[in-house]
Amino acid sequence: MSDLDALQAWLGPGARPARHALTGQVGVALPPFVDHHVHLHLFDPAKLAEHGIAGVLDLGGDPDALARRECGIPEVAYAGALLTARGGYPVGRAWAPDAVVREVASSSAAPGAPGGARTAVDEMADAGASFVKVVLHAGAPTLSDDTLSAIIEAARTRGLPVVAHAEGAGMAQQAVRHGVDALAHVPFTEHLHGETIAAAVADGMLWMSTLAIHAGSEAAAVARSNLERFAASGGRVLYGTDLGNDQAGPQAVGVSVAELSALQDAGIRGPELVRTLTDAWPRGVVAGLASFVAGAPPAEEHALPEWLASARVLPAEELVAAP
Repeated sequence: MSDLDALQAWLGPGARPARHALTGQVGVALPPFVDHHVHLHLFDPAKLAEHGIAGVLDLGGDPDALARRECGIPEVAYAGALLTARGGYPVGRAWAPDAVVREVASSSAAPGAPGGARTAVDEMADAGASFVKVVLHAGAPTLSDDTLSAIIEAARTRGLPVVAHAEGAGMAQQAVRHGVDALAHVPFTEHLHGETIAAAVADGMLWMSTLAIHAGSEAAAVARSNLERFAASGGRVLYGTDLGNDQAGPQAVGVSVAELSALQDAGIRGPELVRTLTDAWPRGVVAGLASFVAGAPPAEEHALPEWLASARVLPAEELVAAP
């Protein structure tokens, strides 16, 4: 096995030895890292690039503000406002001002119908959303099956996938039953039956990790159990931190050692761990950039998260092949 083959067996097919043409520093170039779950209105993203993150998915923000955001690093794809039931989560929460929530009162497919499912989806699509996010939260009024179906149908018409925040008894099952494209969190409030996990995998559903926000709680063990079975069954997992959500304490801006370690603990290791970071869903590769990690990768698996967390984003043209 060549050195390149060994490197790619450890870190995935996108890894290559590289030298920074401006500094001479030698290391490994990887496809650009993406955090698939953040809330930009809750933190300053300015330092993400110097800490390895080239792209983010904003999973709930003011659609007008996001549409006006200047291009740059990180590259941003967004859902716009969270679509929830009238009076549903997160209405009234301090972290979710009115601009980041839309209450959907009916399953109406009529264009412009006040409170209608199509109206909410059209607003997000017209604001440049790359996907739509719905809230299924058992602790508050939640979307009915009819309204959820109408949102999904409207999103499909606009060519947008649907992400669900599913929290509480039966909520992940509702998302799976309706063919939601992705879950914003690994399910953490109940252990899912094998049939539900098998159906999610068969439908190609993606799960965004956000494991570290549950550190030290009972939810952490539930999420780990669900993720272990989902991943072992071939489920597609995306690295996501819910950055801006400080319920488990302040999070560092950039690649999270805690999140990667939690993914490893759930059996996602080596090239599969790196793939969660480099998966370009839903818009494709972040063009012209690479995540560069100086030095040789560690030989021991437990050290990989800290090494990956030392990455920084560079223009791909500044990285040349290293022997």
